[in-house]
This record gives sequence, C-alpha cells and structure tokens, in this order.
Amino acid sequence: MTESWFGLLLEVELGAPGHGGFCVARHEGRVVFVRHGLPGERVVARVTEDRGGSFCRADAVEILSASVDRVDTRCPIAGPGGSGCCDYSHTTADAGRRLKSFVVAEQLRRVAGVEREVRVEELPGTGDGTGWRTRVRLAVDSSGHPGYHRYRSSSIVNELSCPQMDSVAFEGLSDQQWRPGAELQVVLDGAGTRHVVEIAPAQLSTTGRRSPGRRGASARRAASSRARAEKAVIGSGRVTEYVSGRAWTLDATGFWQAHRGAAQVYTDVVTEWADASPGDGAWDLYGGVGVFAASLAAGVGPEGHVTSVEFSRRAAEDGRSALADLTQVAFVPGRVERSMDALAEPVAVVVLDPPRAGAGRDVIDALAARGPRSVVHVGCDPASFARDVSLYRAAGYELTDMRAFDAFPLTSHVECIGRLVRT
Repeated sequence: MTESWFGLLLEVELGAPGHGGFCVARHEGRVVFVRHGLPGERVVARVTEDRGGSFCRADAVEILSASVDRVDTRCPIAGPGGSGCCDYSHTTADAGRRLKSFVVAEQLRRVAGVEREVRVEELPGTGDGTGWRTRVRLAVDSSGHPGYHRYRSSSIVNELSCPQMDSVAFEGLSDQQWRPGAELQVVLDGAGTRHVVEIAPAQLSTTGRRSPGRRGASARRAASSRARAEKAVIGSGRVTEYVSGRAWTLDATGFWQAHRGAAQVYTDVVTEWADASPGDGAWDLYGGVGVFAASLAAGVGPEGHVTSVEFSRRAAEDGRSALADLTQVAFVPGRVERSMDALAEPVAVVVLDPPRAGAGRDVIDALAARGPRSVVHVGCDPASFARDVSLYRAAGYELTDMRAFDAFPLTSHVECIGRLVRT
C-alpha cells in the first residue's frame, strides 16, 4: 500500500479539467486531482485527502506559473481549505465556460460514446458571475451560527460572503442565534421578497452523525423525503415565481431553479424541442410545480393531455393550483419509477428533469417501452446526463440536439438539455 501523502506539498503541472472542479496532475506515477488551479499552470499543491490507491486530492496553495485566464478570486471563502461553493472563482467567465464545455464533451465521449462539440452558454442575468442565485441552503454550526460547509467536510465557514447571491439575502442572519444543526433556506423570490426558513436539525443516527440523506438529489426530493419541522422567520415561507407570464406560489424549501434566468430559458428550449402537437399525450416527469407541464399544455391543446409526476405532494398541489385553468394537465404525486405503469397513454412526448443522480435504467427502459417519438431530458450533472444518454441509445433513441448552460457561474457545475429521438 502506498504511504499516505496527506499534508505533503507537491510541485506539479496541471493538465485537463476533470468533472468536479479540479485539474488532473501526475506525480510519481499517481494521479492528483488539484482544485483552485487551471490547465497549464505549474503549482505547489498540498495533499488534502489520500486514501491510498492510484489517486489523491490536493489544493493549489501557490501558483508558480499562472494561466492567462487566472483572475483575482471573486469569492473570499472558497480558496484552499475554504468552502466548496465557488471552485471556478479564480478564472474568467469565458474560460470557466470553456472548462465546462470540455468536461461535458469528455463525459459524453467516455460514458455515452457520443462525439459532440459542446459550447456552454451564458444565461441572461449572469453579469460578472455574481448575484445570480435566488436561493441557498445554509448550515448552522454547533454554536448556532450559519455558514457554508467546507469542501468535503462537515465543518462550517461562518462568513456569509459568497458572491453568488446578493448580499441583501444575508443581512442580519449572522446576528441571530439559530438552532445548532439546523439549516436556513434563504430565498429572494421573483416578486423581490426575501424569505428565510429555519429547518429543524436532521435526525441523528445511532453513531451520533447526521444521516447523509439524499445529498446531491434535487431539493424537491430531499425536502419531501425527510420529516423535519420548518419555521419561516423572515417572510411568509411561501414564494412567488414567474415563467412566461404565469405565476407559481410554492414553499421556499420547494424546488425552483437557482439561477434567476434559468427557468425561462429552459422552458423556451423544452417548448421548442418537445414540439407537442394538438391532441398529443405528454409526460412531465420529476415535474415539480409544473413549469414544463404548462408549456406542454399549450402545445397539446385542450384536446390533448399532460401528466406531471412529482415526488413531493406539496409541489404537486401547488402545481395543480397554478395550472387550474389548464384542464388537460393532471398531477400525479409519487415516485416516477413507481408511477409510470399507471400513466395515461399513448404518449408522444416526454420531458424529464431528474435529480442530480439522473433518471437511471429502470425509468429510461420503462419510458422507451411506451415508445414516445421524442424525449427532452434536463440534467444538472454531466456524468449522470451522459450515463442517461447511453441508456437512451441502448433503448433505441439518439441524441439529436443538445445545449449546455452556465447555470451556476463561479462553480464547476453546468446544466445540460438534450433532445432524443426514436430511431
């Protein structure tokens, strides 16, 4: 077994970006995943995690030869040893999008066998990459102070200065005492109102550690799968959001796109690619409050039907209220994988926006068995998106169109939307 390199300083040259916000380097025959660096840079990296085997993780703590794309970091809490929020805050916005384009194309090639040029697009309202976020979940430490988790750690950075969200969202939060172990959901909604909801501490396991829950899953599924008390302490806890001139009212802890420009752009893409015709049947899977269902309803018309499946019963109720005038839309609360056998057919078009882990084989095989002519798939993780594309291909569908969006500026995260057509 290789002797642990934990804490060692390594001088390395950084290679290509990898999925997860790091660059790949090599040292003495091992792979080193280095954060806070850029391709082509020579850096001194401190090893932060080494579990043996062929790779370890490190932070670039000194830049010996800087990339032309490097800028002064825009996030004061996300450097080496800091929070995990802004892992691309040390590069220009254009360079960050190029890095994400490379990662998405590489995942498609390696996982799905698809050779495709990818260009990650800027979303409207992004500006310099700051102030784009409409909602954030903060952790509360054992002393009752809010903050952000450090990267791959349960410890918390208490400084509320992440530039992704307007600073007005955090006003006064550090001056209050919160329940240790709780979380704070902070939202600046479409009506310009601030809401802060305190979520009671999660159930501890018998080991005294917090249950891992569904980390990485979308907020709509995570919030519904944990029975935790919520208390609105600023605002009503019920937010108002808008897409295509229609208003939705939902819980502040419910799912809505984080980037203020994302919901409208994604809806426009889904509407175009779904290409629903009057009288069609359509499914909106992992449908939330029915934003995509509303656009599908316009295409299928009164003589068609749209079925939206959403795990959260509260989200389904809120969607039903928002779309009460669209009688062709039905909401089915429940897990997608358990609900598909009972869905209306025939179905011509399917839209799905699964959690970060993706849809997976069971859902995609069941979907393909119903034979829709086209599928529009929204994915917030390049690896799971590519894996799902490979499953579609195996089931007889090909990726004919794709767009990728910089929905999370200053970070390595990216949103992908693909159109898959039955061959």
